[in-house]
Amino acid sequence: MISDDSRRLFRQRRSVTTWIQMVLDQIVVQGLLVAHTYQRTGSFPDEYINLVVIVFLMMQVVYSGFGVYRHEDTRSDYIGALLQAWGVLVISLGVFGFVTRTSEDFSRQVILLWSVTGFLGQLVVFALMRRFAFGAVSEVIPTLVVGSGELAKHIASHMSNNPWIPEQVVGYVTDEDAGLAPWPDGILKLGSLDSLHSVVTEHGVRRVYIAIPMHQSNLVKPFALGLVESSIDVVWAPDIFGVSLVNHSMKEMAGVPLISLSETPLTGGAAIAKEAMDKTFALLALVIFSPVMLAAAIAVKATSKGPLIFKQSRHGWDGRFLDVYKFRSMKVHEEHSGQVTQATENDDRITAVGRFIRRTSIDELPQLFNVLEGTMSLVGPRPHAVEHNEYYRGQIRSYMLRHRVKPGLTGLAQVNGFRGETETIDKMQGRVNYDLAYINNWSIWLDFEILFRTVFIVFGRNAR
Repeated sequence: MISDDSRRLFRQRRSVTTWIQMVLDQIVVQGLLVAHTYQRTGSFPDEYINLVVIVFLMMQVVYSGFGVYRHEDTRSDYIGALLQAWGVLVISLGVFGFVTRTSEDFSRQVILLWSVTGFLGQLVVFALMRRFAFGAVSEVIPTLVVGSGELAKHIASHMSNNPWIPEQVVGYVTDEDAGLAPWPDGILKLGSLDSLHSVVTEHGVRRVYIAIPMHQSNLVKPFALGLVESSIDVVWAPDIFGVSLVNHSMKEMAGVPLISLSETPLTGGAAIAKEAMDKTFALLALVIFSPVMLAAAIAVKATSKGPLIFKQSRHGWDGRFLDVYKFRSMKVHEEHSGQVTQATENDDRITAVGRFIRRTSIDELPQLFNVLEGTMSLVGPRPHAVEHNEYYRGQIRSYMLRHRVKPGLTGLAQVNGFRGETETIDKMQGRVNYDLAYINNWSIWLDFEILFRTVFIVFGRNAR
């Protein structure tokens, strides 16, 4: 049974400097809004008071979502997280004002100036707090890394190249001998795992990062117990990167830290937002492209015998089966049981009309009905034939992880050159890599970017 004291050990800790920074960020952001408003209007109307409250609450939610204050020791990570969070906050305020028709109540000059100075002001707070925190450290902490894999090297490199971190890596210990690549900044091996305690004593180590492979995780407990009894700071870095990760994250339940190695990013509000976007844009696209779809239907039916719509069973979200709709672009033919021959660029089974609608992607337009059904999304990994999945899952590691989100009409792979036939394993591997990158980095803004780029690809001169 886990005691209450043990649970408290797992709770996220924020340093005093981080709490101070959070308070100062609010003071700077709200203070600049007040200052710009008084400078422009000579007063501070009620609607601006309401804006102050909204901004205060939104900063709590949005900054937490983007992990702004998790990057207190890394300047580049913090700036990137702050830029995203502040951008989402400002854009959300603009959308809210437009939808509620309250944007006219505010001075555009004030909001624009505040948007820029608010971001810069927070950067100044961050720089000052880091300088204060770093200056308050009177001595460097001798640090040892246990392990020799990529994770251990990454941690050591990060500490060595970051002036905001007081740790100084004195070396590493590992049982590996042969084939060890040089470590960053000349960090040397100081011994084996059995010599850990003697290395700690000899080099005056005060903090140890345990970053050993997962198959050696049974050593973590004895290492930690022995080091803690020697009054050494012990930090465990689980080597979760040795497995295929999809949308990995950390969370807490009942005081216990949980590391999610694989989960869909589309849960809760994210799933609702993507679903709303899919249905809205699919309906709009059907209205816009209805003349094109009608013309394509007439052309397909008039020039070749067979059904107008071609339906193919494919794997969808979480491996569920779905029928994907397309305008038929080939002559009716039979495949051997369990075989699907992928169409090639000069395939003689493709009709004259089929060649045109495939080159312009008109054949894919019926999949808008798949989107309305909820079996597909506008953006996501392209669905493959079931037979192709069964083949490639044995050839490409983590291939089936691409089904953790709904398949899409277009995707990150397609706008990066992996569109059309995949006649080699390398091409399919490239497509899968982009599909997994999409899942790990999903956002509504990424969906908009992919849709925008898809338009130019489809109507560009290289569309085929």
